[in-house]
Amino acid sequence: MKSKKINDVILVPTDFSKVSNYAVEHAAGIAKLLNYKICIAHVINKDTKSLLRKDKQGTATVPQKLEMIAREIEEQYNIKTSSIAREGSIFTTINEISEEIKANMIVLGTHGKVGVQHIIGSYALKVITSSSAPVIVVHKRHFEHGYKDIVLPLDDSLESKQKLKWAIYIAQIFNSKIHIYAQNQTDSLLSAKISSNLNQIKKILTQNKIKYTVQICEKSGGNFAKRAVSFANSIRADIIVIMTNPDQILPSFILGQWDERIIFNAAHVPVMCINPRDFNITIVGL
Repeated sequence: MKSKKINDVILVPTDFSKVSNYAVEHAAGIAKLLNYKICIAHVINKDTKSLLRKDKQGTATVPQKLEMIAREIEEQYNIKTSSIAREGSIFTTINEISEEIKANMIVLGTHGKVGVQHIIGSYALKVITSSSAPVIVVHKRHFEHGYKDIVLPLDDSLESKQKLKWAIYIAQIFNSKIHIYAQNQTDSLLSAKISSNLNQIKKILTQNKIKYTVQICEKSGGNFAKRAVSFANSIRADIIVIMTNPDQILPSFILGQWDERIIFNAAHVPVMCINPRDFNITIVGL
C-alpha cells in the first residue's frame, strides 16, 4: 500500500450552523499545536440554494460568508486560513476538496441522525466513508484542553495498523493517555485472539512511550459499541478512535451499524474515524 502525501492543512466543511463552530474550534486547537493551516469549505447544493432563496440571496454570498469566517479564525486563533466554495454533492465534493488540498485530516461537525440537516447532519457517515483522510466527528462539545484521554476499542479482530498509528499520533500531539477497552469473550479461541492483539498493542505503545490503561468489558456478547461509548463517557474521554471501512490486509474493528452507534453517541464524545488508507506518519513498531 502506497503512502499518501499530505500537507499541513486541516479541512473543515461548514453548513454555517452552530455545530460547525464547534468543528472550527477543534480544528483550531489541533492546528495551533501542529502549526497547521485550516481550510473552510462549503458545498453548494440544492439545500444551500433553497435556504438562500428564502433569505433572498444568491450563491455569490457563500464565498463572502466563508471569507468572513476565515478572517475571524485568523484573528481569534492566529492561524492561516483559506476558504473554498464549490457546487456539487457533499458525498463526493468534500472528499474531492480534501484530495485537492492534500488535507492531513477533516474535522466534521454533525447534528446527529435526527432533525433538519441540510449540509452535514445525518449524511456524515457517507462523507466519512468516502473520505481519503481521517475524519474527526464533532458534536456540540468544546475543545477545552484537547484530546488528553483517548479510547481505543479492541475486539477479536486484528487491529488495523492505520487505526493504532493515528491513535499514537494524536497521543503524541497532546501528551495523551490511551485507554484500551477490550471486548470480553468467554470462548477460549476468541480470548486468545484478543489477548494476542492486546499484547501486540501494549508493546507498540511502550515502544512509543505512550501512557495507557487496559479495561476489559465486564460482559461478553451484546452491544459492545454501546458499552465502549459508556466506558468513554465514564472516564470523560476526549476522543474515541475507530476504523470505518474493511482493510484489505487487516480486518477492522467496527463495521455497519456500529459506526453509527459510536459516531452519533449521546455522550457527544468526538470520534476519529480512520479509513484503511496509509499516510506518511512514522510510528515506532508500525
